[in-house]
Amino acid sequence: MTEIQSDWGDWLVRDVEDATPDGVAVWYLGCNGFILKGSEGTTVYVDPYVGLGYPPRTVRMIPVPFDPADVTDADAVLATHEHTDHVHGPSQAPILENTDATFYAPDDSLDVARDEEEWTQAWDVDDGQFSEVTEGDTLEIGEFTVHVEDAHDPDATHPVSYVFEHDAGTLFHGGDTKPNDEFERIGTEYDIDVGILAFGTVGQIADKETGEPKRTRWYNDENQIIEIASALELDRLLPSHWDMWRGLTSDPKVLYHHAKSFEHPRQVDVIEIGDRIDLE
Repeated sequence: MTEIQSDWGDWLVRDVEDATPDGVAVWYLGCNGFILKGSEGTTVYVDPYVGLGYPPRTVRMIPVPFDPADVTDADAVLATHEHTDHVHGPSQAPILENTDATFYAPDDSLDVARDEEEWTQAWDVDDGQFSEVTEGDTLEIGEFTVHVEDAHDPDATHPVSYVFEHDAGTLFHGGDTKPNDEFERIGTEYDIDVGILAFGTVGQIADKETGEPKRTRWYNDENQIIEIASALELDRLLPSHWDMWRGLTSDPKVLYHHAKSFEHPRQVDVIEIGDRIDLE
């Protein structure tokens, strides 16, 4: 079991747990992690990751904003796919252990939690806290209605995206998805206020097998992310993941120029780790 040491102490966790949003508050945890908290107190973590990667191949470039053992209030943890920075026992299992939250994830992500990382043996987590999801499912998590939708991530074996509906607005979390023909349908089916999409540059990352530098594209470039935002008809685009890995970081302010001539997204919100936005 790996213990997490936060660079920030517990102030972010306490800020979330003390918050009383009028609609939905959304905190960015860096990488692709977010916390959603509704006006009735329902709290959902999506892809929280506080690991350090595997230096020197993957090197974390941002602080560790919280220790998951400090979390005392959560209703659910959702994973979009099985990669380490989306399914990670030391980042997520203590939240389940402390709160009895449910871990919602597609099959291959659950395989990592159950079999590869053995959460139920390493932490006080019950198998009943695991819930498998797949495209087309609808979940009721407190005041949120969550729709499980398609995603296209060629590096993952079974990725999904999530649409969170609330009286205050609708939020889309795409995980590490690239453009997908299904997004026009999703954009028509839902009135999405905020969309979270992974953004980064192309860099040289050491190959897992050989250790040799390899040209690597894990996230959307400027044109791909605006293509998705346009198809989803987003009001607001929140780029994520651009801050995380050495060699793949990027400057999301460039997206203002790429989005300028498109009807959607109507605005680009550049937020940093620890920042909060609100849907009201």
